[in-house]
Amino acid sequence: MSYRVQEIFATLQGEGAQAGTPAIFLRFSGCNLWSGREEDRSNATCTFCDTEFASADGEDGGVYDSPRFLAAQVATHRTTDSSPGWVVCTGGEPLLQLDEPLIEALKAEGFRVAVETNGTLPAPPGLDWICVSPKAGARWVQKSGDELKIVWPQSFDLDSLESLPFTHRYLQAQDSPQTSLREHYLRDTIRTILERPRWRLSVQVHKLIGMP
Repeated sequence: MSYRVQEIFATLQGEGAQAGTPAIFLRFSGCNLWSGREEDRSNATCTFCDTEFASADGEDGGVYDSPRFLAAQVATHRTTDSSPGWVVCTGGEPLLQLDEPLIEALKAEGFRVAVETNGTLPAPPGLDWICVSPKAGARWVQKSGDELKIVWPQSFDLDSLESLPFTHRYLQAQDSPQTSLREHYLRDTIRTILERPRWRLSVQVHKLIGMP
């Protein structure tokens, strides 16, 4: 199959359990919970997405006709010769495209492969790290992994989520262009974690320091 990619870039993981870890981000185009068009946002299942994934015109974006070609392009973003490093497959929704042949091709280049998914599709075998960030109102099937990250607030029953087999559990305050609303979400997230110590706070460090 071919792969439609929004962008590829090297940076540090900005949130969750691996915050601060060097990684190459492989951002796929397309999502099954929002078109990516602002005119559709209010009616989308996920209304708070903060990334661009509707085109394929970012750094090294485009359509890649083979997993080996895409993996080789990802490898050009290495900043050192040290290996293995991390490739974080994200989107949009990466599991619409990420498959076993691409995972194998990335591993052949010496990478460990992580995915950040909304959980509506099952993760293929061979992944080294699975971060699931479900969205209220969407049916999700990937209910195990390394990291469960809930953008807060959402209408989830946290009691039931605490019983799922994830190694790490995070609440991450929903972002907003309105400062007062953003601060309200953060206060509510902190209060919720203080009441539920099985959860930890995920902060989007990359936004705080202006990192891609």
